[in-house]
Amino acid sequence: MQKKVLIVEDETDLVKLLKYNLEKEGFKVSYATDGTVALAEVRRDPPDLVILDLMLPGLDGLEICRQLRRNDRFARTPILMLSARSEEADRVVGLEIGADDYVTKPFSTREVIARVRALLRRNEPAVPQRFKVQRGDLVIDPTAHSVSVSGRGVELSALEFRLLHYMASHPGMVFSRDQLLDSVWGNDRTVTPRSVDVYIRRIREKIESKPQQPAYVQTIHGVGYRFATNGEES
Repeated sequence: MQKKVLIVEDETDLVKLLKYNLEKEGFKVSYATDGTVALAEVRRDPPDLVILDLMLPGLDGLEICRQLRRNDRFARTPILMLSARSEEADRVVGLEIGADDYVTKPFSTREVIARVRALLRRNEPAVPQRFKVQRGDLVIDPTAHSVSVSGRGVELSALEFRLLHYMASHPGMVFSRDQLLDSVWGNDRTVTPRSVDVYIRRIREKIESKPQQPAYVQTIHGVGYRFATNGEES
């Protein structure tokens, strides 16, 4: 099935360049040059992936990302952010509010297409596994791609789900950031080891009653992270 990509960018020449190259690669492409229009377009014709510039007229890219992630319908839609900003702090902010990857201008269209393909691959449902993973009040169902805490449904992005499910499937094991990148992101990785911290923080905010004192996803200082075993105190 042809994948739909929405480009949200106010530089007309860049829109034309991206649209031409993405369509040449077989994608169906639409675009918006204004943030408010972009949100309306997402609701009208939900895309499989959004390429989102940070600096836009109307709503900026960060606010668009926030609104999409608050809507269960679009919580798992991959978002690739574009910006002329190259500072690490800006990349972290984008990831923290829900972006899946980040590209700084100037960039090659080949790199953007490679990242689009990688994000779409990651968003594909994993091969269904037979059994649920339950740790205390947390239930992870890979077949339904669902997570609940004390019976309350929790909406995770595809990458957040894969990371949480992988760690919960190996309770008590300590993983370095690089090990998690290799196991969860694989060869398609474009994020840095420190970006793992951002994803862990996002997961904690969604599943932990006290994110600063996590009961499930714990930090092992100087090493990495582990998922607590059943009945273990934080």
